[in-house]
This record gives sequence, structure tokens and C-alpha cells, in this order.
Amino acid sequence: MNATTTRGALLAAFACLLVGGSFTANSLLGDYPYAGGQFLRYGLAFLLLLPFAGSGAVTRLRALGARAWLRLALLAAVGMVGFNLAVLAAERTAEPAVPGVLVGCAPVVVAVLVPLLDGRRPRRVVLYGASLVAVGAFTVQGWGRTDGAGIAFSVCALAGEVGFAVLAVPVLRPLGPRLLSTVVCGVAAVESALVGVLADGSGWLPRPDAVEAGALLWQAAVVTVVGFVCWYMGMQRIGAERATLFSGLIPVAAACTAPLVGTGSYGTAQAVGSALVCAGVALGSGASRRVARRRVQGFHRVPERSLEKL
Repeated sequence: MNATTTRGALLAAFACLLVGGSFTANSLLGDYPYAGGQFLRYGLAFLLLLPFAGSGAVTRLRALGARAWLRLALLAAVGMVGFNLAVLAAERTAEPAVPGVLVGCAPVVVAVLVPLLDGRRPRRVVLYGASLVAVGAFTVQGWGRTDGAGIAFSVCALAGEVGFAVLAVPVLRPLGPRLLSTVVCGVAAVESALVGVLADGSGWLPRPDAVEAGALLWQAAVVTVVGFVCWYMGMQRIGAERATLFSGLIPVAAACTAPLVGTGSYGTAQAVGSALVCAGVALGSGASRRVARRRVQGFHRVPERSLEKL
């Protein structure tokens, strides 16, 4: 890992920690209509991101073809609106750990899918690290009660998590992290409004109370604006395969922040799972190999310095 990849890894890790903290904020929005909350979250994020879209944004958007716009619409529908809807639908008949465990398998799926789409073989070290991350995510969350519908919607949530990374790969280079985040937030806001009108009718956008407004503001300004830009900046530097490894930090962050609002506890299983996730990230991202090389180089330099003194 060089300075660029190290920076990319830190950005991806920071983004996933923010997303993990957002699950705690979600627990404060249980009574607010789903689609209306998503519309406010992504609509406000779009407005906040708009001034930072970068110079030449209109020109770059006009250069996109119909296929790229379809990909952006799918990215927003599958990786953002659909992902959150699938998680909520799964939790109607399954305990929250069930979709969490399946979403934790995203690093494994991406480690296989992205290379195949590029016409190359998966890298074994990334695949091993992703498997360790998945095991760690399972250990953090455990398994819970579920049925067929809960598993089906959890698989949909897994598809959304994978789509959020894979669908962005071809459009990340022409748009860049800031403009890409701006566009998908705008598209997701429109899609959320359509879902709200169709599903909830005239009551799709009630006025949030103080707690709900605070949670939505946190999700929009911090998790979405800061988190999305950092995520795509990290993915731009280290690629989708290694960036998705850091999604294992999402359940870790959720487990660490849940006690703050009284929705969970952090015990031995969470500590062991967190250690497994960190080990998997270090292995798959190459950080462990870099540390090992530094130690070997330092070991070989010691005799040379001793001889100089003699």
C-alpha cells in the first residue's frame, strides 16, 4: 500500500463507520413513513452537495449516454432506496441480525463479481479477507428468528449493498465522487417521492418531530453527504473489491453505538467479531503485508547500523 491506497482505505473505513452509526439513527425513525424519510434525507443531501459538484458538472452530465443514466437510476433504486426498503421489509418477520448477516456477505460477493465483470480471476488474498470479514460480521450480530420472507428480503438487501458498489464502477471515473454522490442523491429523492405517493398517498410526508428531524438531519448531512463522498473517493483509489471489505465495519459501528440509545449491548461476541472484521480488512486490503514488510526491513537494517558503529 502506498500513500494513495492508504488514504483510500481510510476514507472507505470512515464512510462505513458513519453508515454503521446511521443504523442507530434509524431506530429513532420507526414511526415515520419510510419513503418520506428517504425523500427528506436524499433531497436535503442533494441540496447540500450541489455547490460542491465541481466545475464542468453540467458538461459532464450532458456527455453521459442513456446507458449511464439508466445505471445511475438503478444505483439509486437498488443501492439506496431499495436497500433501505429491503432491510425494513426483512425486519417485519426477521430479527435485525438476519439482514445484517447477509449484508455482511457483500465483500465476498463483490470480491468475486467485480473481477469476473472485468474478465479476470478473483484475487485469493482479497477473497480470503472478505470471507474473514463476513465471519466477523456474523459473530458481531449473531443469528435470529426469521421466516422465508425475512430471508428473501435479506437477500434483496444484500443485492442492494452489492449494487451500491458494483453499479457505480463505470460512472465513477467520468463523474468523480462529488458529482456522482450529488446525482444519485437527487435521483433517489425523486424515486422516494414516487414510492411515497404510491404507497402512502397524501400522508407520505408528515412533519417530523424534533427527534425525527435530528435523526434525518444527521443521516442527510453526515451519513449521506460526508459518507457517500468519502466512500466513492476511497473506492476511486483502491477499487470496489477492497473498498467493500470495509463494509464489515458497518455492523461493528452499529454494535458500538447501539448502547448509546439503549437498543443493544456490546459484549464478548461483539468484541471477537470486531477483531475478526479488522483482521479480514487488514488481510484483504494489504495492510498486514505492508506492516510485515516494514518489520522485515527494520530487522535487516539493525545489523548494518551495528556494523557502522563498530
